[in-house]
Amino acid sequence: MLPVRSYLTRSLHLAILMVVIHQLLTSTVMERPMPGDDPELPYSLHTWIGTGGLFVLMLFWLWTLVRDRAEIRLSQLVPWFSPRRLQSIGDEALGVARHIVRLRAPSLDVPAISSAVHGLGLLLATFLAASGAAWFFAFTGGPYGRIVLGLHKLAGDLMWAYLIGHASMALLHQALGDKVFSRMFGFGAQARNSPAPAE
Repeated sequence: MLPVRSYLTRSLHLAILMVVIHQLLTSTVMERPMPGDDPELPYSLHTWIGTGGLFVLMLFWLWTLVRDRAEIRLSQLVPWFSPRRLQSIGDEALGVARHIVRLRAPSLDVPAISSAVHGLGLLLATFLAASGAAWFFAFTGGPYGRIVLGLHKLAGDLMWAYLIGHASMALLHQALGDKVFSRMFGFGAQARNSPAPAE
């Protein structure tokens, strides 16, 4: 069964999504100001909303440590150090592959894969926000600044790919009958399902 998502979890998830979309869009139109020039509005919005996004992401990571055990745990979002969780991911991936080979629709019940992919997106968003803040507040000039800015731009390209892939899979799930959007962003009454697996 699917884990419960609290009001705070859904609010933070929506806030992160809005920040990521905003940051990706403004990155396509903004220009860094020359030394001594006043920054234009897209650049100013990008820097300050990005800094606010880093705060929201830190709050999300802290929330995963203390929220109800019926919700997805930190160890499910970052399963890479647990042989048991890696085995679960492998088993689900094999099940999906078997269905595809047999030309059958794969099961939508892949919680280990879904949580791990979600965790990768959160880690990428965190790195993107942290590298942007580090460049803006500490490494604006010099060789280290170029390295940090290069990593920030690379993370931005990866985030475009992740966002497109993640949204495509969400739309596919919705089309196949999994009400993923109402479950993730619905703020009305929500039935409490069985709790997530114990740690």
